[in-house]
Amino acid sequence: MIEDAIQIVQYDPQWAIAFEREAARLRDALGDIAIRIDHVGSTSIPGLSAKPVIDIQISVETLHPMDPYRAPLARTGYRHQPHPDDADYPFFHEPHEWPHSHHVHVCESKSTREQHNLAFCEYLRDHPNTSADYEQLKCELAGRHSAASMESRNAYSNAKSDFIHATVRRALAAGYPRD
Repeated sequence: MIEDAIQIVQYDPQWAIAFEREAARLRDALGDIAIRIDHVGSTSIPGLSAKPVIDIQISVETLHPMDPYRAPLARTGYRHQPHPDDADYPFFHEPHEWPHSHHVHVCESKSTREQHNLAFCEYLRDHPNTSADYEQLKCELAGRHSAASMESRNAYSNAKSDFIHATVRRALAAGYPRD
């Protein structure tokens, strides 16, 4: 295990409350631009250990141009982090420096990206054995990746991809997302 490894902590019921509080703030800032605001990622799965970062997915009518949502997000303290997924999943974080407390991912409403993320989270909520397998994988990977560099944090995320994609396929085949 590396010294500055990514930290995975036990599930905290306060994460749901923190999401609701932040979602209300984002709804106020974005108004009708936000078609939906969802709690996604591991902190949205009751009982699942996670990095203590609230992941929020905001669905909008169109991703480009970004200014209609980028400007209000900046006014609420979120910084856009350019990356290769900007074309279909722009990423913002707060605070500006690591460690972050909140991540915002923006996607187009009804897009494949939106549906896959919702399906994954709903499936894990309904399937505790899959959720436990995911937790075990995350804990194993976290010990091998540094929290100190963005490259290592991205490598940690990428290392979970096969599990996530397989789970999304099962979830979609089972009719998720259901809302």
